[in-house]
Order: sequence, then C-alpha cells, then structure tokens
Amino acid sequence: MNTITHSKFKEQTNLVTTLQNIWTTIDKQTLLWVSLFGVAFGLVECAVVVYIRELYYPDGFDFPLVAISTRVIKTELWREAATLLMLAAVGYVAGKNKVQRFAYFLLSFAVWDIFYYVFLKLIINWPASFMTWDILFLLPIAWFGPVIAPIILSLLMIVLAIMLLYKNTPLNFTEWALLIAGAFVSIVSFTWEYVQFLSSHSHQNQTGEQVMHLSLTYVPQHYPWWIFAIALLLIGASMLMYTIRVSARQRKLAQMQMFI
Repeated sequence: MNTITHSKFKEQTNLVTTLQNIWTTIDKQTLLWVSLFGVAFGLVECAVVVYIRELYYPDGFDFPLVAISTRVIKTELWREAATLLMLAAVGYVAGKNKVQRFAYFLLSFAVWDIFYYVFLKLIINWPASFMTWDILFLLPIAWFGPVIAPIILSLLMIVLAIMLLYKNTPLNFTEWALLIAGAFVSIVSFTWEYVQFLSSHSHQNQTGEQVMHLSLTYVPQHYPWWIFAIALLLIGASMLMYTIRVSARQRKLAQMQMFI
C-alpha cells in the first residue's frame, strides 16, 4: 500500500470512528424529538404563510409586496417573537446544561427553517429555485435574501449543534465573539440593500406611514454575497477554533489517563 493510499484509508477510518463516537455519545432520543418538533413547526409556519399568500397573493407571491393591514403586520411581528421564544423553550427543556440547551435551540431552529421551505415547495411549489428571493424575517426590520442563504446558515447551525452535543464543552470568549459577529454580519447581508433603498428614497420628516408605503415599492435585486461570505468565514472560524481547542484538550486528558 503506497503512502497516498494509506493516508486516505487512515482519514476514512478516522472519519468513521468519529461518526461512530458521535452516534454513541449523543442522546439520540432527545435529538429525534427535537428534530421532529422542528419538522412539525416548519409545517405550522408553512401553513401560516400559505394562508397569507392565499389572501394577499392569489396569483403567486412576488415583489413588490402588497399592502397588508396594520393588524396583520402587528400579529406577524408578535408571531415571530413567539416563534423565537418557543424554539428557545424547546432548547431549554431538552438540554441538561447550557451547552446542550444552546445546541438544541440551534438544532430546532435550523430544522424548522429548512422544513419550512420543504413544505412550501411540496404544498404550493414555491420557491421556484434556491435563488428565489424571500422576505425572511421582520424583526427588528425586514430581512430579504435568496432562499439558499438561510438554508446554508441552517446547515451550519446543525453541524454546530452536533459538535456541541458531542463535545459538551462551552464556547470560549473568542469563539463566542466570532459566532455572534458572524450572526450579526449575516443579518447585515439580509438588510443591506433594503436599508440603502430606504435611506436613499426617504427624507427626514417622513412619517412612519409614509416609510411603510415606501417599503411596498421595494424590489430586491442584488444580494451582497460578499457580506454573506464574511459571515460564513466568521462562523466557520468559530467552529474550527472550537473543534481544534476541544479536541486538543481531550487528547491531552486521554494521554494523562494513560499514565495514571
């Protein structure tokens, strides 16, 4: 067996061993139920959007947005706040410590977000592609982006959740800082063009109602992928630093146990 083949075989063996260790370490029952909650919640979220689009977009959702009653908009804002609270509550109940609670929150959030789009595709055949624009969130202002962007973030969240559940070690200050910075920058990428649009078309004495009317003329066109790439790099750096640090610590502990 040559050196290259031996190296590849060793890498594959290490990967299989790591996956086996993850499978035996993680609480599979809790993982399953949290994931099922995310799937079911994705269907609930999808149902709400289907109803709204039947009422306001009978010919199919598209930009610019149509005018929606103030009562419905306020209800949507409260619903989104309640959604975050419910996902956080699931994480808190499912986890046994702070690390697990955060991990299960990430997992439920990511599964919910992915299956929201899965069910929309199954029920109303939307989105047309991964590059289809969507209004992603309303708090604290409206977020816009192609569907693929939140899906990529959700996949990263699932990987991070599995890492945290497997390692069961909290992030340190630097890792938290990078992760929070990445999350913030990703939000900037979703609001970047919209904020520029509002700032360039509004004036100082404009009322809230006028700003709302202006928002209805907005049509997203250019997503700042470079900002999103920075967000992914920051999040990826946090995950990489965490993996290296915790793995090195575990190897050191294993070596110390050999001499006991």
